[in-house]
Amino acid sequence: MNTPRRNWTREETILAFELYCRTPFGRIGKSNPDIIRLAELIGRTPDAVAFKMCNLAHCDPVHQARNVSGLAHGSKTDKEVFEEFSQSWDELAMNAQEILARMTNKTLLEVVEETLKTPEGSDLPGLDSFPAGDIREQVIKTRVGQDFFRKAVLANYGNACCITGIAEPRLLIASHIKPWAVSNDRTEKLNPRNGLCLNALHDRAFDQGLITVDPEDHRIIISRQLAEVPMEQETRDWLMHFKDQKIAKPGSFLPDPDFLEYHNEHIFLK
Repeated sequence: MNTPRRNWTREETILAFELYCRTPFGRIGKSNPDIIRLAELIGRTPDAVAFKMCNLAHCDPVHQARNVSGLAHGSKTDKEVFEEFSQSWDELAMNAQEILARMTNKTLLEVVEETLKTPEGSDLPGLDSFPAGDIREQVIKTRVGQDFFRKAVLANYGNACCITGIAEPRLLIASHIKPWAVSNDRTEKLNPRNGLCLNALHDRAFDQGLITVDPEDHRIIISRQLAEVPMEQETRDWLMHFKDQKIAKPGSFLPDPDFLEYHNEHIFLK
């Protein structure tokens, strides 16, 4: 006797989309440990979760442009979730944590603490050190958002610097294209299209306007101020080697040209 097909709920779809955002596209498969864990949590097979994530990918303009086959079977809920949270990235990050808390019968604080157990966050004060109330809620939301943005941006570039290809996580930073301080909370701060995966040196150079990326063809542009800095010839040769080369193409979320335009106009030192 066949088991009746069980439709995906909105909450399950949100969890699948959040996981899609922080998973390199090439690693969406039944053997991925994160996919296995989500499958166990919601009572589905890893194959089913991976297939759902591929259906969500069909809503992604990057994959639509590539005409990726086998991704055109998404549901109405898939499209609604993709479109809703693509305009509200902060809500996606927090909703996923709140859903996990309900499904595991844990407090939100417990779930978030487990999520943030990473080497990068080991030196941060525990969330329970903040008094309960608005302050703790804001700290939780900020930490969850920052963690989501880092994971999403690094995954989008295959966990490697999009300029140099360096693939050591301890040297990689999820760099905002349009700075955090001037970005909109809902649509820009945590938007994977507002991020580049850069090694620490190029992150600093990008942040200080010493390099930028062309909004149209994604070429790396080096400021004259950096080109004229005194340095060893070997170092100069290495830095200038990347001039006019294109950044690595992301797996899902292309850099938004509006964000790159902002960086070119307001941050880059011509």
